Amino acid sequence: MKRIIFHISLLLVSITGVFAQGMQTAASRKLSFAQFAIQNLYVDKLDENKLTEDAIEGMLKKLDPHSNYMNPQEVKEMNEPLQGNFEGIGIQFNMLNDTLFVIQTISAGPSEKVGIVAGDRIIMVNDTSIAGKKMKTTDIMKRLKGPKGTVVNVKVMRRNTADLIDFRIVRDKIPIYSLDASYMVNKKIGYIRINRFGATTYDEFMTALTALQLQGMKSLILDLEDNGGGYLKAAIDIADEFLKKNELIVYTEGVHQSKEESFAGDKGTFHEGKLVVLINESSASASEIVTGALQDWDRAVVVGRRSFGKGLVQRPIPLPDNSMIRLTIARYYTPTGRCIQKPYEDGIEKYSKDLIDRYNKGEMAHADSIHFPDSLKTYTKVNRRVVYGGGGIMPDIFVPIDTSRYTNYHRDIVAKGVMNKFTISYIDMHRAELKQSYPKIDDFVTKFNVSDEILNGLVTAAEGDKIKPDSAQFEKAKPLISTQLKALMARDLFDMTAYFRVMNAENETFQKGVDILQNERQYAKLLLGKKK
Repeated sequence: MKRIIFHISLLLVSITGVFAQGMQTAASRKLSFAQFAIQNLYVDKLDENKLTEDAIEGMLKKLDPHSNYMNPQEVKEMNEPLQGNFEGIGIQFNMLNDTLFVIQTISAGPSEKVGIVAGDRIIMVNDTSIAGKKMKTTDIMKRLKGPKGTVVNVKVMRRNTADLIDFRIVRDKIPIYSLDASYMVNKKIGYIRINRFGATTYDEFMTALTALQLQGMKSLILDLEDNGGGYLKAAIDIADEFLKKNELIVYTEGVHQSKEESFAGDKGTFHEGKLVVLINESSASASEIVTGALQDWDRAVVVGRRSFGKGLVQRPIPLPDNSMIRLTIARYYTPTGRCIQKPYEDGIEKYSKDLIDRYNKGEMAHADSIHFPDSLKTYTKVNRRVVYGGGGIMPDIFVPIDTSRYTNYHRDIVAKGVMNKFTISYIDMHRAELKQSYPKIDDFVTKFNVSDEILNGLVTAAEGDKIKPDSAQFEKAKPLISTQLKALMARDLFDMTAYFRVMNAENETFQKGVDILQNERQYAKLLLGKKK
């Protein structure tokens, strides 16, 4: 027994000696001491890497909802969409009955160059069958992705072709676009939808903006609905296009982060045109930076529902094994000094349920269910309109969520993938005739209607997936189902712009934006608002 105590004493002395060196604080010495003791004294064998990761995650969870730890694979997956590219073969695909269907090839990408077309089924990858194997989508993607310059051999089944077709594809960098759609709504109003703020977002936006201006655009709808954010710089660059020189866009500040301000330059190309910004409860972070700046300067009418409320700035801190800590270092503030971050003092669990709580309290349906304390009141920079901080951007025009057309039947056919699978199958069988009848997007959007025959086919497909037919619920949801089917078909036949052109015809927030831009008096009145 004395020998055991002696060895432990020697160990503790050595620990103390190690941490007597350096200038560690008492708290950091305590943490290091505990970790050293666990690694050297614990009764069972430990995975030290896992123990370290758990300790880091545990500390970060006590800070705020957006400080987190990411392992190397998570870092890679996060960076790909934000950096705007990955390396692979360049296709968009869906899985139908355990078979990979090519929805689209990326323009000028490796697959398009060798002749793969929409509707092809990839059956084998490097002599390994992927069809009918119930493989996870992530496993299939791993086989298709790979470093630029490497080769992947695939066998493709094509409709009306008896034998499999062999393709040798040289992988390359594949762009990931953060701009979903851009088009002219009418002769004067343009529309741009951004799904995230990444490294290429500003360039994509400027290309779209310039193209719309050449088509005669005088007013713009900027759609940031469901945009969860991304790079701060991309948000600043885009806001700069609408604001005048030296107008403050955003500033950030924290206990260990000195105040940093970002101002508009004189490069903006859309200083004067009328502007509407669309937001909802899933618009967050960088989306709120853009929206907050434009609202504070009375530059745009904001339409939709209260945004998410993320006003914390994270700094990526790379670790030696390519993992990363994303640490909150500051809060961002709009030009009027509003902090948009919603409260998180009651814990992460309550914070994560905030949107559900908003819905249950009626906030999604009624603007008067939203209450801000007077202490969070401030005034816009030009017209002195009342705006509030402390929990998202409140729109100038509230558009309630429309639940009247949603039913359990509709939920099931969407959630179980029936609608998506049915669309893929229908397009696969009718692609040639649809392309012949509707060669251009305009033709399809304005002339194609989802027939009862198509709808009956969807009902039959749903029954095959054990979703019982419900005529009352189907009739209630029929307009929504028809619109979604048509939009998915438009996407598969053309692109995402076609998808949103169809969906926007039924999007009340979008329609309200169009109405406001077409009414000069209402637009001016909204920007004047209720003054101080």
